[in-house]
Amino acid sequence: MFMHNFYFFENNARLHMSKTSAKIGTHMKALLYILPLVAMLASCSTTPATRIQRNPEIYAKLSPKHKELVRQGKITRGMRPPAVFLAMGHPDSQSAGIQHGKRFERWHYNVLVPVYSYGFSPYYGYGRYGCHHGGYWGYGIQPSVHYVPRHGATVEFRRGKVTGWSAVRRNY
Repeated sequence: MFMHNFYFFENNARLHMSKTSAKIGTHMKALLYILPLVAMLASCSTTPATRIQRNPEIYAKLSPKHKELVRQGKITRGMRPPAVFLAMGHPDSQSAGIQHGKRFERWHYNVLVPVYSYGFSPYYGYGRYGCHHGGYWGYGIQPSVHYVPRHGATVEFRRGKVTGWSAVRRNY
């Protein structure tokens, strides 16, 4: 009797291990698709330090005062566009025009704002859920977060130098 119970336990453990390794294999495949996407998105957002590291020739031409501000991600009047790029990154959009008979250029920067919502949607999961052993699914109200771009800051140039800037303050 004991040998029979041991045989049953050993085969059941092998079966459980093969199911578990199949689940892990599925998760690893999904991870292989997701990791390059995450790496690509992470490379899109840069800091002043990484922009300085990638553009040492631009940084070397800056005055000591502007170098310190760029390292902090700040700008000041009189900075040229390459210094603003190092401090703030590529603008999301640009505009140009004439005001009071003088030409100007504006760089616009967006920020991503979270928008929280709930919706009725299907779900699927693995593991123990109540009395279920394995996968489970159903429908229910699910929370979701979407990020939408909103205006964050504007930098204005006249004759190739910063003449002003503005940033939007948010109360959230």
